[in-house]
Amino acid sequence: MASSPLGRPTRGTTGTNRLRRNDRWIAASSAFRHASDPLVVDLGYGASGVTAFELATRLRRVRPDAEVRGLEIDPERVALANEQLADVRAGATPFSPDLRVSFARGGFEVPLPAGRRAAVIRAMNVLRQYDEADVPDAWRTMAARLAPDGLLVEGTCDEIGRIASWADVRQDGTPVRFTISLRLAELERPSIVAERLPKALIHRNVPGERVHALLVDLDREWDRAAPLSTFGATQRFLSAVAALKTQGWPVQGGKTRWRLGELTLPWEAVAPRG
Repeated sequence: MASSPLGRPTRGTTGTNRLRRNDRWIAASSAFRHASDPLVVDLGYGASGVTAFELATRLRRVRPDAEVRGLEIDPERVALANEQLADVRAGATPFSPDLRVSFARGGFEVPLPAGRRAAVIRAMNVLRQYDEADVPDAWRTMAARLAPDGLLVEGTCDEIGRIASWADVRQDGTPVRFTISLRLAELERPSIVAERLPKALIHRNVPGERVHALLVDLDREWDRAAPLSTFGATQRFLSAVAALKTQGWPVQGGKTRWRLGELTLPWEAVAPRG
């Protein structure tokens, strides 16, 4: 373990319910639901511990024994989060006083007590300030702290959590899935997610790259499904995703996830070329 945290401090942007889409994804994941130790790390939670409290609240609905560990490089942010935690324990917040949440200083090395390993590591909006070439090493370093069947979820979202995307990464650092998650109400075009792609993909949204082809096709099917707007944005999105699948895109999941504005594909379907 490194003597000091690995990485750079995040910008610190934190907002209530900003990561709700990602929380929902983690709560539904096999890595969390079937973990022998349901420890989930909120890495780089930002200037406030609120995302860790929200994550723990949502996870305990699935598993009452869920535990969240918030990690930040900046010691002042850790101190503030622990002050917030004291308020939670005192019953002075909307969060349950008995939430299994803790905070500590840490970075990509993901320090955990007593040799524990995480079922899930969430690293949202952490790699935006890095170069694309830094991503594989960051993935491997973080994922090495996972339990054998654990999951690293790394990606980006907008400031209010309506647009998000992320990669699921295995313990060996290999990406396995890519997910787009959009608030469908008032959505103009699905390709708005291009601004919030993970660092591994955000510079690849150009002709000739797989992720660019995906967004072009998704926009086209969204436009074709415009007449279904009469029945709501959800029906329009369902139609667009079904059309993608018919065209041969290896769309995973089914209507239950699609209704949430989610589109998931194997990583190789969008992996950078070269």
